[in-house]
Amino acid sequence: MQRLRVLRAVAKHGSFNQAAAALRLTPSAVSQHVAALERSLGARVVARSTRGVTLTRAGQIMVATAESVAAELEHAQQQVDQLSTGRTQLTIATFTSGGRRLVPGALARLTAAHPDTVLHIREGEPEATLPLVRQGVVDLAIAYHFDGPLPVGPATNSRLHWTSLLEDPLHVVIPEGHGLAGRRSLDLAELATEPWVLGCLQTEAYLHRYATRAGFEPEVRATTTDYFFARSLVAAGMGISLIPSIALTPKVPGLHTVPITPPTPTRHIGIATLTRRPNRPQVTTFIQALQEQAAQQH
Repeated sequence: MQRLRVLRAVAKHGSFNQAAAALRLTPSAVSQHVAALERSLGARVVARSTRGVTLTRAGQIMVATAESVAAELEHAQQQVDQLSTGRTQLTIATFTSGGRRLVPGALARLTAAHPDTVLHIREGEPEATLPLVRQGVVDLAIAYHFDGPLPVGPATNSRLHWTSLLEDPLHVVIPEGHGLAGRRSLDLAELATEPWVLGCLQTEAYLHRYATRAGFEPEVRATTTDYFFARSLVAAGMGISLIPSIALTPKVPGLHTVPITPPTPTRHIGIATLTRRPNRPQVTTFIQALQEQAAQQH
């Protein structure tokens, strides 16, 4: 188990030195554990280069196995805890804007159906929370992705199931008095000369991709981790912003929201759970409650 634990750390951090620091071991000890694992398997599990350490196919198989074992141990610990306390624990993860709009309303149904359930909530972006689902640390994660494949598709070997909740199109937010404030829709190419204020790093990366397709490089003057703060900066005259629909409330005075012409940038919001573990009644109830909340957002 220790060898697999070390390999998981190497996979996560991409280097022996960083893995050693995280595990409070020496780089030499990490290297010895990996070498011992390779000898026992008769196959290389890592490939070393000047850019760091990457997993071989054998290494990917072993890390996936290690995560499965860790998830089962976590699940077993939860069951033992339930025996001793008589109360079921339910842990969910969510990104900020999705949690703010979907979770509070879903809690009422969960509490009514399962009053003895103790709920724990962890906030984080999908790249941080989806691994927690795989590891069994959380029961489900409310997450999102932009264009491209689902974040839990077969290519990722993630063992996660994705339940779609809603489509969350992005809008251009501009200050009052702006020359484009009266438009019913806008093409991103029309905004090539505008300064931008962005509400999260994922939106910034997405804007750059769409701006490239529209033939310009956006001038980003402010990047925040909060959409409300980003809209406040727009109202103060810092620039314009790209904001998902569910993050447009509460309203900020002095702003206009304009839809983007197709192809419209869109966040796809859903729920990630472990594929091979049957959902407990509390998980099923909470997913159904989230689906009801999502339906009300249209």
